[in-house]
Amino acid sequence: MYEHHTHRPLAWPRFLRRAGRHLGWGLAILCAGVAVGTVGYHVAGELGWLDAFLNASMILGGMGPVDRMETTVGKLFSALYALFSGVVFIGLMGIILAPWVHRLLHLTHLDEQ
Repeated sequence: MYEHHTHRPLAWPRFLRRAGRHLGWGLAILCAGVAVGTVGYHVAGELGWLDAFLNASMILGGMGPVDRMETTVGKLFSALYALFSGVVFIGLMGIILAPWVHRLLHLTHLDEQ
């Protein structure tokens, strides 16, 4: 997917397009994660759409829940969604930062060639 360490780094315009694609994929995954959480909080947590969106956004953003879940199903969903959100957050950082980290590593090893 990326250039080999023996090749020159990409020119900035091509690199920025690559980083933009990664950002686009990250935003798509983020939107899907918030949609899953919003629907889940609406159905399992019996919250209104706006409150469900607020809770999903806050948990996915790492801030924590806003509303307390009263039902067993709501509590189960909230716990599973919190675990899911942690994994999604780590994955998103990997996707978004990958081109930048690769370029940094590529440039720091350029003198070895």
